[in-house]
Amino acid sequence: MAHWTVSLDELRTLIAANAGRDDLPIDGLFLSMTERVTAPTPLLTGPVAALVAQGAKRAVLGDRTYDYRAGQYLVVSVDLPVTGNYTQADSAEPFLGVGLMLEPAAIAALLLETEHRDRVARAAAHPGIAVSDASAELLDATVRMLRLLDRPADVPVLAPLIKKEILWRLVTGPQGAMVRQIGLADSSLTHVGRAIRWIRANHTETLRIEELARLARMSPTSFHRHFRAVTAMTPIQYQKRIRLHEARLLLVDRTHDVATVGYLVGYDSTSQFSREYRRQFGVPPGRDAERLRRSTA
Repeated sequence: MAHWTVSLDELRTLIAANAGRDDLPIDGLFLSMTERVTAPTPLLTGPVAALVAQGAKRAVLGDRTYDYRAGQYLVVSVDLPVTGNYTQADSAEPFLGVGLMLEPAAIAALLLETEHRDRVARAAAHPGIAVSDASAELLDATVRMLRLLDRPADVPVLAPLIKKEILWRLVTGPQGAMVRQIGLADSSLTHVGRAIRWIRANHTETLRIEELARLARMSPTSFHRHFRAVTAMTPIQYQKRIRLHEARLLLVDRTHDVATVGYLVGYDSTSQFSREYRRQFGVPPGRDAERLRRSTA
């Protein structure tokens, strides 16, 4: 426990010292620091592991809520539209976090090298998001990764080795089954992921469950069950979240009015678009656009 505490203390120091940098030399690494509690904000997240060193954060996916705080990490295994916010942060003790993008190819290579494969990968789909306590070994590897930020000459040689160690701690940790599925070509998660990527790339198109099921190499019934297990929503609900997220990004651009934005993301009815937008974000699209433009001015 003492080693765990020391690692967490050093991790806080390293994040605070480097969070403002825009030139992090390690691919896929990102740092977070904020001094205030924030309102829930919709965002799209891909495969990632995010570790909290200080403060607390919340992620909401469908009807599932995930709270994680200092010494815990969140794993996301597939592209998901979540709502996130910082729930514990102030100027005296800001939120401090570190994240690492999870690359399927790197996980696949690790599984092949170690023969640590999941033989029942297709038997059941794991939720696409989970929270666990960080082990002392995971914390130690993360600290050593951040120490490299002050030693750029060491990064090309040592960063890949430490990344591999971090992946190993995740693969063999409490959420190992979910992380392993990211790298398994024949896993349920991989098959659902193909459908998710299609929806994201073609969110304006009409969904046909039978076609998505074929893309996922599943029966329609099995696909629907696995999709909901991973994303906590149906394919149609997922598409709606993607459309509304894309609409919010377009609304920041002053060249688009509300009706045009609704059409561009796949809505034929402006009233339906405005109604669903307000239900998702709490305010009508026009008013939200004004607020977003002020915040980015």
